[in-house]
Parts: sequence; structure tokens; C-alpha cells
Amino acid sequence: MKTWGLIARALEAQGSCALVSVVKAEGSVPREEGARMVVTARGFHGTIGGGTLEWKALAEAQRLLGKLRQVKMLTQSLGPDLGQCCGGRVTLAIESFDGKSLAETRQLAARELQGPFTLTTRLPGITECYGQQGRHVLVFGAGHVGRALILALAPLPFDVTWADPRPEAFPGAMPQNVTGFSGDPLAAVAAARDGAIAFIMSHSHALDLEITDAALRNARIAHVGLIGSATKRARFERRLGEAGVEPARISGLICPIGIGGIRSKHPAAIAVSVAAQLITLDEALSAAGTEGMLASRNAG
Repeated sequence: MKTWGLIARALEAQGSCALVSVVKAEGSVPREEGARMVVTARGFHGTIGGGTLEWKALAEAQRLLGKLRQVKMLTQSLGPDLGQCCGGRVTLAIESFDGKSLAETRQLAARELQGPFTLTTRLPGITECYGQQGRHVLVFGAGHVGRALILALAPLPFDVTWADPRPEAFPGAMPQNVTGFSGDPLAAVAAARDGAIAFIMSHSHALDLEITDAALRNARIAHVGLIGSATKRARFERRLGEAGVEPARISGLICPIGIGGIRSKHPAAIAVSVAAQLITLDEALSAAGTEGMLASRNAG
């Protein structure tokens, strides 16, 4: 979630908003330090974990809407104070913003787009981190499954490149974490960041093969997934082998895609299955250390 971009747009459209941030988390708590929620008169974006804690934070934030810039600190023991079973303790910063904050928030929104940065003086005694990059996910194909997958990935902490050589295939609006790419799909493959994950579901098997070949040859891409059946996989394996792609990379190709146990071929069901698989792959890469995995692969 691009926090400052959301705040700037809210101020431009509505004149006021509030930001709820988890600034300290102890014990078993719903969300980690740095989790945030932007609250407006029309709703909210993000979450600090749901349940009674979030409901109370929303009420406090809504009370600050339309008021001058101010910060309220709220510390809650989830069990004794709220009756939640987690048992931890959370400190929240609840801030209001008005039109006078617009220039500052626009500057912070611009910094956020450039990459990670920290603020140490905005809230006394609190170091804030913004602009963190999520796992780079490349989705090739803007057909029914591609569109459904993009919607499934919209609330997740991924930085998504959505590539399709047909500009007219894209919808008029895209989620905040998605960048459309209508040029040569192989250029999108070449621009993949370290530890990226690529899932291929284009409108053409020939294009699928071309993208899969390029993605498997790109050592920065940790996992490559391809929509299709076991028969399609067998054909692609043979052609990729003939083209000289490393056997280890071919054997690591994910095809069919999605987690087990879901048989539905409805695009939205496939998207849910693939999104769950992406979360699993991302967490495994993070736990193993993406840089170490890539270095080991290159050495081999």
C-alpha cells in the first residue's frame, strides 16, 4: 500500500483523512509494526488486523476527520482492554490530516514512489519506514484468468507488472500495486528484479513458449509458472530442452499452476488458487533468503 499517495489523493478529493499506524507490537498481535490504515469519510484502505482493535481505531480516526492536524497515541492490551484472545499489546498512532497537509503529503508520496525511506522526526521517538518494495510478480496475459488474478493480487503486498502486447486488453483502471506493460513481453522479462516470480497465461501458446523460454533463462526470476495441462507441460519441456534451456530450470517450471484441491476452472477460482501459490512461494523465498538462493543457482 502506497500510504502517502493514498493520503494525498484523499486530501485532494475530500479535504481530510486520518492515518492509523501500528507503532509498537508486543506479544501475539494481529499485525506487525508498520501496518497502516488510511481512513476517510467514505471508508478505509489497509488494515491493522481487524476485530475489536481495528473497530475501535476506526472510530477514533473518524472522530478526528475534519479537525486540525493532530496525533493521538492509543495503547491497548488486547485481552484485558478489548476481550481479544491474542493476548498481546499494541500501540497505535492515530493522525488527522487536513488541506494544509497536502503539500507535505505530496512530497512524501513522491519519495514513496522512488523506493524505501525512513522518517525519524515526524513522530517523536518513532522510526517509520515507507516505500518498501514487495516481491516483484510478473503476470503475462490480460485475458479472463489474468484479469481475475490481478484483482486477487490487488490487496496483497506484491509489486506487479502486468504485461500483454495488446494495449486494448487492459481495463481502464488498475490496482495501486499494478503497472501495465503493453510493449514487448520479453522486455518485461528482462526488467525482472532479483527474486521475481513470473506467471504466464497469454492468449497464445506460441507467445507462452517464447516468454517461458526467456523467463527460465533469466536467473533473477526465482520461479516461473505456466498456465496449462500436463500435456502442455510435456510439449513445452521438450521444446525448451531442444532450445538449450537448463534441465534444472525446466524441471522447476510450475505447470499446471495453482494450489492443489481446487478443481474449478472458473477464472476467479483459478486466480484464488494462483494467488495462494504466490503467497506460498514468496514466503518460502523470504525464509530461505532470496539472495542466497540466487547466488547458489548462479554458482551451479
